[in-house]
Amino acid sequence: MKVKAAPVKPTKSVCPVCLRSIDARIVRRGSDRYMKKTCPEHGDFSCVIWRGEPEMESWGSYRAPSPVPEDCPHACGLCAGHLQDTCCVLVEVTHRCDLGCRFCFADAGSPEPERTPAELGEIFRTLVADGRSFIQLSGGEPCVRDDLPEVIAEAKKAGATSIQLNSNGLRLASDPDFARRCAEAGLDFVFMQFDGVTDDVYEKLRGRPLLDIKKRAIEVCDGLGVGVTLVPTVVPGVNDGQIGEIIRFGLSKSPAVRGVHFQPVSWFGRVPREPDDADRITLPEVLRAITEQTDGLIKLSDLAPSSCDHPRCGFHGDFVAMPDGVLALSKAEGCCCCGHGNAALKNRRFVARRWKRADDGTEPGRDMTDMKTFLARVKRNGFTITGMAFQDRMNIDLERVRTCSLHVWDEGRIVPFCVKYM
Repeated sequence: MKVKAAPVKPTKSVCPVCLRSIDARIVRRGSDRYMKKTCPEHGDFSCVIWRGEPEMESWGSYRAPSPVPEDCPHACGLCAGHLQDTCCVLVEVTHRCDLGCRFCFADAGSPEPERTPAELGEIFRTLVADGRSFIQLSGGEPCVRDDLPEVIAEAKKAGATSIQLNSNGLRLASDPDFARRCAEAGLDFVFMQFDGVTDDVYEKLRGRPLLDIKKRAIEVCDGLGVGVTLVPTVVPGVNDGQIGEIIRFGLSKSPAVRGVHFQPVSWFGRVPREPDDADRITLPEVLRAITEQTDGLIKLSDLAPSSCDHPRCGFHGDFVAMPDGVLALSKAEGCCCCGHGNAALKNRRFVARRWKRADDGTEPGRDMTDMKTFLARVKRNGFTITGMAFQDRMNIDLERVRTCSLHVWDEGRIVPFCVKYM
């Protein structure tokens, strides 16, 4: 028997063809949720956004709805209608790349002119002066720039409190001297593309076997004291069965690996075709896979909705990698690392510390009843499990966009990540 769709709530979205702002609604079919919308010119569209437990309505705290500005998201800059300040701001330092991945949100590979380190320094100084001191260097692949150490040095000189590098790890693995110069310039940690623990995954998603290269990149960063967070793009039928193995691999590499940041595949940038619902994996499916594929090592109760963004955008959990397992830390309720105040800055630095390497190389003891030993273990072997469900033009919800804290510098504007790449 066909399950009838029941209304849940109205929202705003865009037409996936012409991108005009249009009304949308979220409807329920059993335990699943769908976005439905109609463009007067291009017709009806439907897209799954949530499958099963935990229930969407019970996952996190929602802000009271307020009218979406008529020109949202096209006049974004950010506007006065945006409900969240910046946690992390992404700056594209190149459009070049040394891979031709099947999925790439930036559709990298074009030989567009690149700003010099000095020109990027002016951007960094403006960002820091506005309170945006957590800077993410992205592309393309930033490591194709021979002068990336100078770019990092400019960000440090501008006053950036945390400098994150988004990288596929290829040059970090093959050119340890280049990696050393990046570390010496002030690089704090690397978000490294890491899609699985077998080469067939990389062959399908990245076009070539890369597992040994990824492992070598982790070793190089470990030797330099630069923390690495593994970033899998989770694609149904390709690597969604390796979610637990990726976590176990990361834990086995602590303290070099600081955590895993899951990104359910979003269909924007360079994609092979428009997706069907079967091509999507939703946030609750990733959450359930984490608990099931780790055999309960990570529990759903250990993970919480994002504190900075909309609760349907992501999750986080703080842990300590132990010699014989993992210790879950208490969830921090209501803390937010966005904004310009002292509390936000303090929380932002806390988040960054979880990803940075801050140990002296000494192995702490195992007596967790001793406070000194416990704190040393937390500092050395801190491990985060996080996720971010980016939106594309089929499923973008302007309610979620308005609470985004991951922003992109876009020719003088500051825009939410999903608006930039949808």
